[in-house]
Amino acid sequence: MRVMTRAAGLLLMLLTGASAAPAREVVGWIEMTTVYPGAITFEAKLDTGADNTSFNASDIERFEREGQEWVRFRVENKAGESTVLERPIVRTARIKRHYGGQQERPVISLGICIDRIYKEVPVNLVDRTGFKYRLLIGRSYLAGDFLIDSGARHTAQPACSVAAAQ
Repeated sequence: MRVMTRAAGLLLMLLTGASAAPAREVVGWIEMTTVYPGAITFEAKLDTGADNTSFNASDIERFEREGQEWVRFRVENKAGESTVLERPIVRTARIKRHYGGQQERPVISLGICIDRIYKEVPVNLVDRTGFKYRLLIGRSYLAGDFLIDSGARHTAQPACSVAAAQ
């Protein structure tokens, strides 16, 4: 009976044009992204195994502004474009390292554009110079909007409107 009900529901969706899930962008595991503020393009690894997004930052300096903790840091893409950003700290993340230690990282909010989808998400700042990709995008950004094709790379270019990204 249960199988018959499920099959009838699927048939009804097909006949009426309804879909079981909202449309999602299919992208590769490596994509070009634009990060805001700054509108700098980065090649990013889309990692469904990571909860959160991590961003390579150097010269990380915490400071206080109007009673709130902020962070100043430098980002640079592979093309050598760099900028210094200042953002309020949302929280501090404690990351368990695979070798057993812990690391504290400042978490800020950044806008990220992949294809035509712009989202502001929490991003932890860390020195990723030893990694191939300076930006690792986790499920907090990907969930609900993207399906990852693990055999594809560079399937989309960032195309968010500047107004949406401000």
